Amino acid sequence: MSSPADPTQPSDEALLARYRRGDVEAFRTLVRRHQRALYNFALRQVRTPSTAEDIVQDVFVRIVQNVETFKEESRFTTWAYTIARNLCIDHLRKRVHRRHASLDAPMGGGDEEGAALGERVPASGAGADRNVIGRQLQGHIAAAVEALPEDQREVFLMRQVGELPFKEIADIVGVSENTVKSRMRYALERLQGALEEFEDYAKALK
Repeated sequence: MSSPADPTQPSDEALLARYRRGDVEAFRTLVRRHQRALYNFALRQVRTPSTAEDIVQDVFVRIVQNVETFKEESRFTTWAYTIARNLCIDHLRKRVHRRHASLDAPMGGGDEEGAALGERVPASGAGADRNVIGRQLQGHIAAAVEALPEDQREVFLMRQVGELPFKEIADIVGVSENTVKSRMRYALERLQGALEEFEDYAKALK
């Protein structure tokens, strides 16, 4: 997402260059532009809202600390997601012996940012039965994503939550673009299989 949706707005790399020249507002724009997607990515890796918030804060702190090392030909999102991914991996390694959080735990701590996958299933205006089905479906989606192998889950999240192109994801995880596409395909196949029993419900809720 190096280029903003509005082509009249500066690219991420242009904003970073301005920040390196002392434009603090340019950095604030970068934060506003990417903090939500980075938070959603981190949340679905570490599953704890407060930890995800800390990770996103650390991402931007490290960007500030290392801004002079950024190569102008590189993409800002590749850099930011690489930092976020490494921080998530570090956190998960540290908690490997801790009790795993329940799959039924709230995904987003009550705020809308934590429900990016779930909010793809509208529930407003539905009857009581459909509301229950919607919540069940959201829970099964979250559980199915959590159950993906790590390499498939991170690709799925970068693509679906971060909306990153496959080439950029390949740069972040250090594999070929074809490998990334294969992991995405396997992830989608696993999710489809896990949620097959809810297919009719999902269609009804659209």
